[in-house]
Amino acid sequence: MKYAPLANYINGNAVPTSGTTKDVISPVNGEVLSTVPLSTEAELEAAVTAAKAAFASWSTQTLRQRCDVFYRYRNLLQDNLDELSRICHEENGKTIGESKAEVLKAIELTELACSLPNLVAGETLEVSPGFDCSIQQAPLGVVSCITPFNFPIMVPHWTIPMALALGNTMIFKPSEQVPLSGARVAELLTQAGLPDGVFNVVHGDKQVVQSICNHADVEALTFVGSTPVAKTVYAQATATYKRALAMGGAKNHLIVMPDADVEHTAANVAASACGCAGQRCMAAATMVAVGEVDHIVEQVVNQSRALVPGENLGAVISADAKARIENFINEAEEQGASVLLDGRNTTVEGCENGTYVGPTVLDNVTPEMNIASAEVFGPVLSIIRTGNLDEAIELENASPYGNAAVVYTQDGQVAREFTDRASAGMIGVNVGVPVPREPFGFGGWNDSRFGVGDITGRGSIQFWTQSKKITSHWVE
Repeated sequence: MKYAPLANYINGNAVPTSGTTKDVISPVNGEVLSTVPLSTEAELEAAVTAAKAAFASWSTQTLRQRCDVFYRYRNLLQDNLDELSRICHEENGKTIGESKAEVLKAIELTELACSLPNLVAGETLEVSPGFDCSIQQAPLGVVSCITPFNFPIMVPHWTIPMALALGNTMIFKPSEQVPLSGARVAELLTQAGLPDGVFNVVHGDKQVVQSICNHADVEALTFVGSTPVAKTVYAQATATYKRALAMGGAKNHLIVMPDADVEHTAANVAASACGCAGQRCMAAATMVAVGEVDHIVEQVVNQSRALVPGENLGAVISADAKARIENFINEAEEQGASVLLDGRNTTVEGCENGTYVGPTVLDNVTPEMNIASAEVFGPVLSIIRTGNLDEAIELENASPYGNAAVVYTQDGQVAREFTDRASAGMIGVNVGVPVPREPFGFGGWNDSRFGVGDITGRGSIQFWTQSKKITSHWVE
């Protein structure tokens, strides 16, 4: 193994598991990187106990004192950029460049947390002579963050800096497929001066997730994963009266109008569909070709062909994922889709045990096909043909998901109509991955999100705190 066996991180210490372990396998080349604990309820209980004990002192520190830890932590992320990028590449399979971009996004999210003293300064108003009303944001207590395999560094930072800087303590459950990044984050937070027990890592599988949802002392949680699991987690968490925000999957539509800039659109669509091997909930799944756009389709294929597995296109997470993605392509071809670019049966020299799917473009996909509605989560672009903008918008609106929707056009009126009518939480105009920069929050609609509010940005402040209203009267 390249790395030592992982342990849970509880109350500032690595705690070996009393349960079973699972191999952590690199999708890059099939190498066993480490082992990860499949924790028991007793180990979760120890972490919650530590977090409860730490909350008393951590929550009474001033906001500025807590943010000072994250100023130092932000610098440690920057100092360890190369190491974190390498770990992300090895355990997730994405390229080094994509991994670096992920760490840089984590730094941006941490910087927003550092600005909290300016965002939650509180309000005071003299409402009548001698009477003052003020409002403060108070932390909730012990909270949890449950994250997926596709962004082992960025997605945890959607919640960790904000939730902790606002005074909560946390149980973090990373995906058991990519646990190395989370373990390193715990070490860096301690190095930055975070007190013991404020941040605890409990590794494991769905059994730990269920235990977190059911634990009476966990006040709130965020979850990111597939829509079926997000629904289950949200239902279980709210059944025990927790705050919960569960982000699900997506089926994003990129509508291409005949007047779209050819080179920009083609490069943008290909990058959106295949970036991070298509394993992101903001990826282009469907290109809706409106009218005569064959010249753009041809360029999309050319741009996609330039993405070479093992060079500028990473691996998918596992052999099971590779098989599932290729089965979607097989099924679509059998149902009549035209395979313009075929990424099946891809191997990379020197990494024959890696799990790669090449860029794939399918034309003449119809809404009735399974691939038109199911989340593939791979570097596969489906092209559906429509006659006009109304048909394209109707197609987008019919999707049960609602993360992202994009239009490519040089017509401002078309762009305005699309942004007004599209049913998604994040809209792009000539932008293939319309993830907002901070402080604008990340959050989809429909079956892409369960719960209220955004998981990042200003809106997350309300999720991680409760307001305390104070009325004062001083008698002379």
